[in-house]
Amino acid sequence: MLKKVGIIGLGLIGGSLAKALRKRVGVEKIVALNRNEDVLKTAYNEGVIDEYTLEINSVFSDCDIVFICTPVNFVFDYAKKLIPFVDKNCIISDVGSTKGKIYEHIKEISDNFFYIGGHPMTGSEKFRYTASKEHLFENAYYILAPAENVPEKKIDYFKKIILKIGAIPVIVSPFLHDYITASISHVPHIIAAGLCNNVKMLDTKEHHMHQIAAGGFKDITRIASSNPEMWESICFENKDEILKVIASLEKVIGRIKKDLSCEDHEDVHKYFDEARLYRDSFSNVTPGSFVKRYEISIDVLDKPGSIAIIAVLFSSNNLNIKNMNIVNNRERENGVLKVSFESESERQKAIRILREMNYDVYSKD
Repeated sequence: MLKKVGIIGLGLIGGSLAKALRKRVGVEKIVALNRNEDVLKTAYNEGVIDEYTLEINSVFSDCDIVFICTPVNFVFDYAKKLIPFVDKNCIISDVGSTKGKIYEHIKEISDNFFYIGGHPMTGSEKFRYTASKEHLFENAYYILAPAENVPEKKIDYFKKIILKIGAIPVIVSPFLHDYITASISHVPHIIAAGLCNNVKMLDTKEHHMHQIAAGGFKDITRIASSNPEMWESICFENKDEILKVIASLEKVIGRIKKDLSCEDHEDVHKYFDEARLYRDSFSNVTPGSFVKRYEISIDVLDKPGSIAIIAVLFSSNNLNIKNMNIVNNRERENGVLKVSFESESERQKAIRILREMNYDVYSKD
């Protein structure tokens, strides 16, 4: 399906794309550029890439797709440098967390290739090639924001590639993308960093807050460990939308500040109750969503082999696990192990088998 793919930037996303394209799509040749040659050598020695370079050159000729996996402020420059080497039928994509400004810039040169902006909604606080993995995109939304001149046939072709790496493609306009991600991704990152900086500022000389911080605080600030270079770039690329969302957040925080000052118990209760109801509406089984998740939670003992026993139990009964994770924050959660399946029938079968083995199992409908 794909003969040759280029990847610029071999970090977490670029490295994971290379591995997924190699193993799941069967790309014949993958070429890569990275500013750190040691990373390129590692990927080459692992058989993840077939050829590499430290600058844009003819290595990228004849690519069917080139993924630009760099901070967003470098995407346009790399796209421009690719023009002498790529065919007009080549798809240029990126994986940046903002789309509007890139789209506006690339319109100037879009006659030279087909631009389909991309944003995989996945990743971790670890951002180097060493953290990359073939299954990073499994069951993750992968937002696509194609330029206006891209034919439906090209978009469908690209969607099939995204599906093959295990992701779920969702098509939106570049500007709607930026408004969505400012609300659900960018400002939450700013808040997580702000919470960390605030606790650092308020901590005692003996660092009591640092010592005790755990559970909920660690969970909601985990993303503050992300790449600061990348987030600096994102903040300025999507500044207008981020400022709009921050202004809205200031009103929300202002409301709870006012209610506390006035000792308005009813409104403070309403503040938390509205949030609870909205958060609980993120159902595990949503008929109108892009993907259905059939989850259960299981109480297991924290001892070696506990998870392995359950995995073997499912395997021996032909149950395929779509996702599995440990719940670190037990507040308002039943069960320490969350498992999701492909269908409701599989979920019910798993519940029956586990209860026969005297496990406490919970499902949220």
